[in-house]
Amino acid sequence: MNQHKFSRRTMLRGIGVSMALPWLESLNVWGDVAAGAKVASEAPVRLAVLFAGNGFHSKEWWAKGAGKSMELGKVLTPLLPYREKMLVVRGLYNEEAQKGNIHSSQTGNLLSGAPLASGGEIRSGTSFDQLIAQRYGRSTKVPSLVLACEKSNPSVHKNYSMLYSSHISWSSPTTPTPLELYPALAFDRLFKDEVERGDKSVLDAVMADASDVRRQISKSDQRKLDEYLDSVRDVEQRIESAGKQGELQGWRPTLEKPNIPRPPEGVPQNIADHMRLMCDILVLGFQTDTTRITTLKLNNDHSSLRFPHLGVDYMIHHLLSHSDTADWLKVNQFFLEQLAYIAGKLDGIQEGERTALDNSMLVFLSSMMNGGHDATQLPVVVLGGGGGKLRGGQVLNYREQSNRQMCRLYLSLMDKMNVKLDKFGDATERLAEV
Repeated sequence: MNQHKFSRRTMLRGIGVSMALPWLESLNVWGDVAAGAKVASEAPVRLAVLFAGNGFHSKEWWAKGAGKSMELGKVLTPLLPYREKMLVVRGLYNEEAQKGNIHSSQTGNLLSGAPLASGGEIRSGTSFDQLIAQRYGRSTKVPSLVLACEKSNPSVHKNYSMLYSSHISWSSPTTPTPLELYPALAFDRLFKDEVERGDKSVLDAVMADASDVRRQISKSDQRKLDEYLDSVRDVEQRIESAGKQGELQGWRPTLEKPNIPRPPEGVPQNIADHMRLMCDILVLGFQTDTTRITTLKLNNDHSSLRFPHLGVDYMIHHLLSHSDTADWLKVNQFFLEQLAYIAGKLDGIQEGERTALDNSMLVFLSSMMNGGHDATQLPVVVLGGGGGKLRGGQVLNYREQSNRQMCRLYLSLMDKMNVKLDKFGDATERLAEV
């Protein structure tokens, strides 16, 4: 594992602020260089897990072929530009998800394969993203960033806690990892030493340090640094603007009380902007090496989100999932567009001979195949190159295999980040094709 050491060369610092630099060819940020040796820096491998609840259109989640000739069902069409960097995986499942009830029992162990406690008790298993964070993530300022676009549901459904439907990331068997719902506070966590209200911009605080660094790097790196600083400023300004419009709650409020009615429980205002800000923060975290592991829960399983910006405001997400309508397909594609957006942003960031997407693994999944609660196989897409260790352009189907544990995939992905285990969940073998 890379042991990341913060120094003035790799961090921009100001009062109460620290911000990691992006990959620069002029600075050996990630590689250990022996005295007198010239070794190219190597960017780290990152992992992002994106979750969408309630499955997808039963007839339009499919893929066939390989590479640039791969054909995709309508749900997956937003990913067409990334076919050569994509794995579509079918047939894997969690055996424990077949026990207990629907929704909660299918979601709470999605990333661990662990048995769940019933009767309102909270017990699952440490999820694979947090296991990586506890080992690999210690090299960064923020070991793991866990984001969400819908708040947790604390109720009980058919004898199981709905917290299982609200959390896919678990720091321990009894501790669902806290969710950050507010883009502003997630942004603070990445770039501020303390989360607190303040009028001073992150960039203003570190600009003197940035000027010092700029004098030490090549012209191409100066352009890259300027582009990076511009991207940070852009997200800051959008958060500030959204706060003034009353569209986002939390951090640096501009009014003493809301100037719009309180939204219904569990339904963020302006969900399209909320999701896009979370996607940008995910990319910034990776681009700056402030974190290497991010989990983004786009909604809950048994979700209450509505989508007025799509013209779909007559039914909540969960109820909409029970029929394969054109509106359900529209909502599915909206979720896949978030993944495509992240992939495009990362693919536009050059890190030596690779892009940030080539150095990342984006796992997109749900806890059921479709709204009929089918968890006998799970929909999974993996985008990115895993630092050159992941071969894209493949459609893998394990439906007819006897050992099709979802945790086999997690063992394979953990290997790419140098977290090697003999067993995880109910799996002792990797997927040879991954």
